[in-house]
Amino acid sequence: MATQHPATGFAVRVERTYAAPPEKVFDAFTQAEALKRWFSPSDDYTVRVLACEPRVGGRYRIEMQKTGADPSVVGGVYELVDRPTRLAFSWQWETSPEHGQSRVTVSFESAGSGTRLVLVQEQLPSEESRTAHMAGWNGCLERLSNRI
Repeated sequence: MATQHPATGFAVRVERTYAAPPEKVFDAFTQAEALKRWFSPSDDYTVRVLACEPRVGGRYRIEMQKTGADPSVVGGVYELVDRPTRLAFSWQWETSPEHGQSRVTVSFESAGSGTRLVLVQEQLPSEESRTAHMAGWNGCLERLSNRI
C-alpha cells in the first residue's frame, strides 16, 4: 500500500505473517549473521553486514551486491529497539542519495504460534522511490520467510 503525506513524502506499508515467534523474527532484523541470510530483494545478491549495533543510537550499514553489478550500501541509526515488539531506524542509501533519508518502523505481534510483521517506511521523496522500496521490501521479506 502507498500513501502520500504532504509534510512527510511517500510511504510504504508491508504486512507478513511468519511461522516463528516474535523474538526470532525480531532477531532476524538485529543480528548480523541472520541479516546476511535474507536482507536482499533476491537470491542474485551477496550481502555483507558492515555494522550492526541494535541499540538506540547504534548504527547499521549493509552492502548488497547483485551479480555483475556495483554494490549498493544502505545505513542508518537505530531510533527504537524494543525486543521483541518494535524496531525503528533511519534509512539512507549511500550509493543512491536521490532516495533521500527515510524512516522504517517494524512491529512484531504474536499471531498464534507465529508473528505478524508490519513494516512502514515513511518520508520517501518520490513515487519512484516508493515503488523501488516496495519492490525491495517485498523481495526481502519473502526471502525472510524461507530463512527464518
